[in-house]
Amino acid sequence: MPSRRGIATVEFALIVPLLLLLVAAVVDYTLLMRAAIAVGDAARAGAEFGSISAANAANTSGIQTAALNAAPDIAGLSATAAKVCSCSNGNTVNCSGGTCPSGPVRTYVRVTVQTTVSPMFTYPQLGYTGAVKAMATMRAQ
Repeated sequence: MPSRRGIATVEFALIVPLLLLLVAAVVDYTLLMRAAIAVGDAARAGAEFGSISAANAANTSGIQTAALNAAPDIAGLSATAAKVCSCSNGNTVNCSGGTCPSGPVRTYVRVTVQTTVSPMFTYPQLGYTGAVKAMATMRAQ
């Protein structure tokens, strides 16, 4: 019977790189999901700030600040805010004097937050750009 010494070491040496690649992919995915959740929360926080009152809906810098403050640990975060008015049928109208045939003009706050997440390793086959973006819209009171 031939000697089987060292076979476990060879098997271990063959499997370890695959396991490390799998662990790295899980860590990258976890960091991406963490950023996506934080970006979504930041967009909702900004929209919530703007939806409190008509004055807050017009305060785009305050909305952007609220969004950015909701995710201070995410690097490279940017936020844009817009006041949007529409009718109950979904048609967009001018917020300054627009009218709706089906009822009152409804004011909404739309906040878009985005960032870029750099993975630990590159995965050229996946085409991942690292862009994470979220948009939240809430009706102003």
